[in-house]
Amino acid sequence: QVQLVEFGGGLVQAGGSLRLSCAASGSIFGVNVMGWYRQAPGKQRELVAAITSGGSTNYADSVKGRFTISRNNARNTVNLQMNSLKPEDTAVYYCKAQQGTYDYWGQGTQVTVSS
Repeated sequence: QVQLVEFGGGLVQAGGSLRLSCAASGSIFGVNVMGWYRQAPGKQRELVAAITSGGSTNYADSVKGRFTISRNNARNTVNLQMNSLKPEDTAVYYCKAQQGTYDYWGQGTQVTVSS
């Protein structure tokens, strides 16, 4: 089992920045891809950004150039730096860890961007 805890959500004005962090604990051996997803009210959960243990990254088109995902394998953390935030970035953000065929999710953290 892998436990994930997210930190850093909150309320910010459009154009502002937030940094999300996710700490993994438990049986973390073999965790390859870690990522951030988000779910806005009435919408499906969607990928925001993901990063492999080797550092390869993948971003949703809507956040490219504004968000940066990073990972510290020694500390078992993954971060999401969000700049130039827009009201449409408002959502609950979830951390996910992939270990073999299993996906583990955090509890989510609310990000609200006011216009």
